[in-house]
Amino acid sequence: MKLLSTLVYLLVSFYKFIKKFLVESSMAEFNVSKRHSHSLFIFSIILRKILYRKPKELMGSFNSAPKINNVDSQDDGLELPKGLSTDALLDHVRQLHGSGVVKPSLLSRCFLKPPLNSDDVTDGLRCLQLNSVSRVCSAPSDGAQHIRLLQWNILSQTLGQHNDGFVRCPDEALTWQHRRYLIVQEILQNQPDVVCLQEVDHFKFLQTVLGSQNYDGIFFPKPDSPCLYIEENNGPDGCAIFYKRDKLQLLGYDTRILEVWRVQSNQVAIAARLQLKASGREFCVCTTHLKARHGALLAKLRNEQGRDLIRFVKQFAGESPLLLCGDFNAEPIEPIYATILSCDLFKLGSAYADIKLEREREREREDQEQHTASCDDPNELIAQSIKREPPYTTWKIREDGEECHTIDYVFYTPQQLKIKNCLEFPAGEQIGKNRTPCFEYPSDHFSLVCDFELLDAPLSEDKSKPHGTIQ
Repeated sequence: MKLLSTLVYLLVSFYKFIKKFLVESSMAEFNVSKRHSHSLFIFSIILRKILYRKPKELMGSFNSAPKINNVDSQDDGLELPKGLSTDALLDHVRQLHGSGVVKPSLLSRCFLKPPLNSDDVTDGLRCLQLNSVSRVCSAPSDGAQHIRLLQWNILSQTLGQHNDGFVRCPDEALTWQHRRYLIVQEILQNQPDVVCLQEVDHFKFLQTVLGSQNYDGIFFPKPDSPCLYIEENNGPDGCAIFYKRDKLQLLGYDTRILEVWRVQSNQVAIAARLQLKASGREFCVCTTHLKARHGALLAKLRNEQGRDLIRFVKQFAGESPLLLCGDFNAEPIEPIYATILSCDLFKLGSAYADIKLEREREREREDQEQHTASCDDPNELIAQSIKREPPYTTWKIREDGEECHTIDYVFYTPQQLKIKNCLEFPAGEQIGKNRTPCFEYPSDHFSLVCDFELLDAPLSEDKSKPHGTIQ
């Protein structure tokens, strides 16, 4: 037994050394071939097999620090006045956030397509006086087939305050007391029907506040959350889905620990089947948070997680309309992006890219035939989508420099759903030189908000067993 323990220790030490040398260092600088990257990945899998005990104990990292298994309890004393409307709750939240001190307001953002067919701004728009510039929010449609989805990595409180190294963010701006009310404000003022969140480590707080506004929620933690290795943690972080219970009925849900070559990783997904009460139409929503970090090895790992995610979602959703969103930790040029868009199990589109393409087509109707022809080629379709993604969904400054990337997405089935509107991202001068998180915004990721319309199902729609392949 002692010999086996020594062997395991040596293997783990060797793994850490190789990983640090090849992955965290620039692999391009040392001209490491794909074969070597692949060999390293194989070695990591073999090592996990050696250390295997039970599926729940097979985690994504080798952390020798002791776990601190705290529970979600930091907001147990929270009390809210009963019967508050959304506007009244937002006013209450702003008062709690201010605490008698004037603080900067939440960043202002606008929808791409504000309603233009009403003489009375209150009929189609909601103006929130946040600072000297009003934020113009497009109210969600009350149509029986319309869905507004909000996707957001809200930033784990434990990781953001103690682990992520936001060197330009004031300490006070990272406190939960400051951040929690801005998170609520960002969600509620956009009036989403469905909310998909990542890095949630204060689920009970969100459940209480959003629950007061007719939202129900589902939470699924990471099996080996990095939060649990930090002393002041509030329990593990994970993914969550909230839905408006006065508009939507939950028909069922499923969760998954994503696998890489049949080995469980530390990333998770939630899928929910929802029904619009007014029309009886059903659709599925799935959210996930894939592995972070740069490098060819991690890009390969994310792609394998994505393939497992697609299989899981297809088994759950079948032929139903699908909204697949999350923090994929991958820019559009990474393999996982093409894997999702080229998968003939779903034939997914990217909401933000597609609505930009639609705008371009509206402006250039005379070129519509040329644009349509170019989209017949799947590779050309992916290339067009890549070009039309937002310039960034996260913008932060850490100890190792500034990061400005597009890594968060809302994918959907365009044969069954039509993208109608989306919330635009603030410009760099709005965000400020210190980037995010900051006093004006509580996360290092921006929320993605999209309006969809459920299309009428074609008469020839095949309801048989799902088929197809993953590229």
